[in-house]
Amino acid sequence: MTSRTASDELVHLDVADGIATICLDSPANRNALSAQLRRELLGHLDAALTDDAVRVIVLTHTGRVFCAGMDLKEARGSDAQGQGVNEFPAILERIWSSPKPVVARLTGPARAGGVGLVAACDIAVAAHETTFAFSEVRIGVVPAVISVTVLPRLLPRAAHELFLTGETFDAARAAAIGLINSAVPADALDTEVDRFVQALRLGGPAALAGTKELLRRARPASMAEDFAQMQELSARYFASAEGQEGIRAFTEKRSPSWAVSA
Repeated sequence: MTSRTASDELVHLDVADGIATICLDSPANRNALSAQLRRELLGHLDAALTDDAVRVIVLTHTGRVFCAGMDLKEARGSDAQGQGVNEFPAILERIWSSPKPVVARLTGPARAGGVGLVAACDIAVAAHETTFAFSEVRIGVVPAVISVTVLPRLLPRAAHELFLTGETFDAARAAAIGLINSAVPADALDTEVDRFVQALRLGGPAALAGTKELLRRARPASMAEDFAQMQELSARYFASAEGQEGIRAFTEKRSPSWAVSA
């Protein structure tokens, strides 16, 4: 049996200067979410999340398409019901709940499951030419799994329109409805991604993880309970080693240790 080599990979991981870049590299298949690509993507996400040197994760791609969604060739026949049933929800959950910020970088279209990946990321930047579509209904299926990450991002009216019609929309519309953060000219894409990455590296790693938990939490029924929980959380981070280092750095007019190491 022939062993796998790096050139056989459909997803690559590169770590440099605290940034883990995960690149979808199956351009012949429009970076469709095949079983191999899903498996490798999940593995590289886990590697980045467990690497203490990694501060920020960037999800990007080769080729003209970011991700065309599920590999429909693999979804035909008796195994169709199990298509991605385990790996894909796990991939979306890893990105969504990652204690490290995840930034999506798109130079080309995202469809169906590919849009779910974009929505799971904390920050998403796309070139103006990028297009998006929830194309599921047009092939007789439902955007069920991706709705878990997409619906918290989208304006409700836009979600109804775009989920039900399956129409293609551009990056400017995606930014306007909350799917992405920025739509920029293609030649400014890397500068915009780097702007976000460098800003994220200024945050304390524990504080960033805690803030992501804060953003995901379900709100209590009463405001009094909400304030009580948030007061406890605030006090805990003020008293933490990272919080005390940040306060000392501010008063001493220097960069905190995590910013220096970055």
